[in-house]
Amino acid sequence: MSNAFSESERNAVYRAIATRRDVRRGYTAQPLPDELLERLLSAAHSAPSVGLMQPSRFIVVRDPAVREVVHGIFSKANTAAAATYSGEQRQHYSDLKLEGIREAPQNLCVVCDANSERGHKLGRQTMPETSLYSTVCAIQNLWLAARAEGVGVGWVSIIDPERLQELLGIPQHLVIVAYLCIGYVDHFAAEPDLERHGWETRTQLRSVISYDRYSDACSGADCS
Repeated sequence: MSNAFSESERNAVYRAIATRRDVRRGYTAQPLPDELLERLLSAAHSAPSVGLMQPSRFIVVRDPAVREVVHGIFSKANTAAAATYSGEQRQHYSDLKLEGIREAPQNLCVVCDANSERGHKLGRQTMPETSLYSTVCAIQNLWLAARAEGVGVGWVSIIDPERLQELLGIPQHLVIVAYLCIGYVDHFAAEPDLERHGWETRTQLRSVISYDRYSDACSGADCS
């Protein structure tokens, strides 16, 4: 097809998707150059958004003192999360490394202005949550662009959003969608951490596909 990328370009896109990882360890101390960070944020800002509302806002966090407080917020939430497990699973959870807040030389908090008038509410009357989906698309854009640039990204979801909102001075009408750790890394793992450490395994693609009507006949089963 004339609109398709060249084979090498297509391979690069699919490689970025296949080798993207949630990076929690191995960050180097070298900060990202400003021009590289701007490229990554530009990729995020170029993501699809309902009604072209572009609701995403980006807070770059480089101050070590601020990141130390964020790490404390994570630690408290992580302790509470660990308490929801028991026995071997609790020990397994406690052995996992789930963040790189202090190790990564910059963090990024991504928030959504879900009530923005931009886009004139096009596409949001019946599914207002699409504003949040738009911000998730922005995060995925950034993540794939980062992988292509050799930059690691880790999503920290074990965190108290209210405390984080207060710490970073985020207005109440904005919704925190993600807190990310970003930086150069010494390597990218061949497989996801949670799979490598035995927490969970990937499902087969065919087990989550149905046609014309929803079917979960293969859900959770080996449909190979």
